[in-house]
Amino acid sequence: MSTTHETRPTKYQSADFDKTPPSPRVEIPDRLIHEGVESAGRHGDYSAQRKHPVFFVDLPTHCISMTIGWLDPGQSSNMHRHTYETVLYVLEGQGHSEIQGRRVEWKAGDALYIPVWAWHRHTNTAESGVARYLACENAPLLQNLGGIALREEAQKKSEPAPGPGEAH
Repeated sequence: MSTTHETRPTKYQSADFDKTPPSPRVEIPDRLIHEGVESAGRHGDYSAQRKHPVFFVDLPTHCISMTIGWLDPGQSSNMHRHTYETVLYVLEGQGHSEIQGRRVEWKAGDALYIPVWAWHRHTNTAESGVARYLACENAPLLQNLGGIALREEAQKKSEPAPGPGEAH
């Protein structure tokens, strides 16, 4: 399926319910692999905003995204929250995450869940070596549902996370 221009899919409304097909249509995109994700280079603007390297996995998904990132020894990500769920899989290193006021220790081989709209940040607690992770998020699904994938940064990187149920 090769296209030279981008076309927007049809958007259906309530009155189009009778146009629901009886079976799914298989669409195989031209690209099924993103080779050498990390060797392709970090995503410059996003990495600069987050203050740590982040590599986007560039595949034509519509519901999930995947990124690879790392934190240097002693480094923390910004305190932030978003309207999409995240599952982090720790590829190497050790550290902890603050998730809505809870401290969660992690190491290579662990996976952790970041709930929707929970304030959180991640910290590499090792004296040497990076803490490298794979993040899977449902942001594209929310973007495709009408731009409801939102992210908010805390005012200060050192600002503590609010406790459970607290407003920020």
